[in-house]
Amino acid sequence: YQRRVRGSYPFHIVTPLLQSPTLSEKLGLPVFLKMDALQPTGSFKIRGLGSRIEKILKQKPDCQKLIASSGGNAGLAVAYCAKQLKLKATIVVPETTPEFMRKRIEREGATVLVHGSEWSIANELAMEMATRPGSAFIHPFDHPDIWAGNASVITECASQMREKPGVVICVCGGGGLMVGVLEGMVQSGWLDVPLIVSETQGAHSFNLALSKGEIIPLDRISSIAKSLGAKEVCVEAFKWKDKHEIRSMVVTDLEAVEACYEFGNDHRILVEPACGAGLALVYNPERWKVIMDEVKPKSVLVIVCGGNMVTIEMLKSWKDVLQTL
Repeated sequence: YQRRVRGSYPFHIVTPLLQSPTLSEKLGLPVFLKMDALQPTGSFKIRGLGSRIEKILKQKPDCQKLIASSGGNAGLAVAYCAKQLKLKATIVVPETTPEFMRKRIEREGATVLVHGSEWSIANELAMEMATRPGSAFIHPFDHPDIWAGNASVITECASQMREKPGVVICVCGGGGLMVGVLEGMVQSGWLDVPLIVSETQGAHSFNLALSKGEIIPLDRISSIAKSLGAKEVCVEAFKWKDKHEIRSMVVTDLEAVEACYEFGNDHRILVEPACGAGLALVYNPERWKVIMDEVKPKSVLVIVCGGNMVTIEMLKSWKDVLQTL
């Protein structure tokens, strides 16, 4: 690791924007992929969390330890940043976080605590621990500094594209990526570009909030896309429904997994089902037909948000099980 001086440069990198030959041919229009799966920690999370950590350290220069809750990807990003800054880090994860993901976080030098059956329970413990002197709490998605950092995924695209896309596709868990994407679209002047937000059934907290007209928590997270596993979307994400054209779509776990398979075959990159939820909208003909009928875009930008909680064996196992349901 190249040791980092606080505030010297961002934790995240500028990721490639690729036009997919396979998808462009399949859909008959340009399909652009923002490859945040290639971030140092494997997902977009480092953008917003790196931004948040920088702001916290300016406010609390004596901070010696970062405390975070996470299903996996956010924890890895916080652990990576802490290592670069020579700070201690404790990441509280739920029991659903795979063992290999816990070890990956530990390899960044962080302490991993397993607590509770779901992320919200782990988050309560992390918040309690962060009240101790010298510690700072890092929420995985719900803070303006995080949204501001995530906005860079779009402002980068604006500098990499010759013209704005006809539609943007991203996924939603707690809403941190979605809010950042929307803020970036405003900053880039993409005010008339629709955003399509995709979730998996069983982790569809944003879709539920839209359908009910208020934020209502899911009874439980039943989707395999655990990185989308916030039982309720953040308030800021819900507020954006009145400020921008947003369409919500919900896909099945099988559609998300199949999209991960096809994406891996086409682009030689492994992503988890949470990311596959967005890719499913361009890989599944029925989902794409809905977009064409309703939006009629001339091009599409997909935020390939990445994710670490996946292996080839896991994808195969999920596919085998889901195909029997």
